[in-house]
Amino acid sequence: MEASTARNVTILKAVGLAAVLGLPLLGFSDYVLHIAISILLWGFVYTGWSVMGRFGLVSLGHGAFLGVGAYGTTMLWNLYGLTPWVGIPLSVVAAGILGLLIGLPCFRFKITGHYFALVTLALTEVARLLIVALRDTTGGSLGVTPIGVVSPEDPVSLYALQFASKTVWFYIIVGVWLVGLLIWRAVDRSMLRYAMEAISQEEDAAASVGIHVTRTKLTVTVISAAMTAFGGAVYGQYQQYINPETVSGIAISLQIVFAVIAGGMFVQLGPTIGAVITLLLGEGLRLGFGHQFHGLDVTIYGLMLVLFIIYMPRGVLGKAVDVLAARGPRAGRPSPQPGE
Repeated sequence: MEASTARNVTILKAVGLAAVLGLPLLGFSDYVLHIAISILLWGFVYTGWSVMGRFGLVSLGHGAFLGVGAYGTTMLWNLYGLTPWVGIPLSVVAAGILGLLIGLPCFRFKITGHYFALVTLALTEVARLLIVALRDTTGGSLGVTPIGVVSPEDPVSLYALQFASKTVWFYIIVGVWLVGLLIWRAVDRSMLRYAMEAISQEEDAAASVGIHVTRTKLTVTVISAAMTAFGGAVYGQYQQYINPETVSGIAISLQIVFAVIAGGMFVQLGPTIGAVITLLLGEGLRLGFGHQFHGLDVTIYGLMLVLFIIYMPRGVLGKAVDVLAARGPRAGRPSPQPGE
């Protein structure tokens, strides 16, 4: 990338970040802030999926990791009074271990492609059914609410990680989102990326040049699972309500895949663009039709997913990057690298 282009991109990112940080200062309603918070939070979750999805590891089981993060943190708080400052790291570690347990046999026995997707899809359904079965503890299909300790008189509880103000939550979620982008960038610029790209092309050839295939795949799987669980934990704290369908249902796993593909999994901000598409579409359908057409959003997601795969496989942002690159000077210009 040319120096002037890199400088322009840096300036554009700085302006964009300043615009995001200044959003609460513009006097928007709590509803608008809620939409912005949801977009950034799901953008973080989608970014976590793209860490492994961009290398051909198509997982339909991230609803399980999301549920581990959300329910693990909430149950530790409700049952044992354990602060989320401890409960969240424990839940993230548990999700990482779950990623190892599901990934190790799959990668050891070379279960890839559609078969890997089916195995992870089964993981999501097992997680959902387990939550429903433990209804005396988890609330079953009715869901559960973390025990609230904030009130109009005391709107902030650092110990319980509960805040009544949407503005406070907005800046917390912005920080979470930025960390997700930094993790994506770190993976994109590390040797892990090159190893995974080699593995995705030909595992045997990658192994022949010294790449530890199983360990490399497990690394990106654990990173992705941990990020998703962290997003689930923060989601539960923010929403103050979780249920199996919203954090561990098959629909949520499919929504994650659709959003990342729609936004562009090979571009740093692609998953966030996917969050904008899914959140605004879902909210628009809710306001326009209410609950008259149950499952309409999922149906539209499916149809759009097919269209994106056929006509725009690199997603909205990926397509935009390709168009801009094609219009730039061609003579002596290096090929754009992933993530740029």
